[in-house]
Amino acid sequence: MNVIQQLEQEQMAKLSAGKEIPDFGPGDTLVVNVKVVEGERTRVQAYEGVCIGRSGGGLNESFTVRKISYGEGVERVFPLYSPMIDSIRLVRRGKVRRAKLYYLRGRRGKSARIAERTDRQDRAASGAATSSK
Repeated sequence: MNVIQQLEQEQMAKLSAGKEIPDFGPGDTLVVNVKVVEGERTRVQAYEGVCIGRSGGGLNESFTVRKISYGEGVERVFPLYSPMIDSIRLVRRGKVRRAKLYYLRGRRGKSARIAERTDRQDRAASGAATSSK
């Protein structure tokens, strides 16, 4: 591993200390808690939407979240290792066949829905949990 990669790994470990970043991808519904500064006070605001893509790699990785707010589509790009992100929570997994879901921009209502993904591992874990009771 060269020096730049080593420094990048150290920075990623430092920035993600105390935070758990879930394994998510395009099509997944996320709740991103963002720190908002208002004057001298800071508060945490939830931003819930569908991840329509991830880009970059390592320390420079970012992801785009799209939501519908008052009938208007709103997209926001978050750096994955930003200090402004308080936490990321995975609400549901989406079943998609591409890496960038830009086609959702032109869709509204039922045509913009994404089917939920049910993995075999998730089913096996839930089946083991129910059978052990």
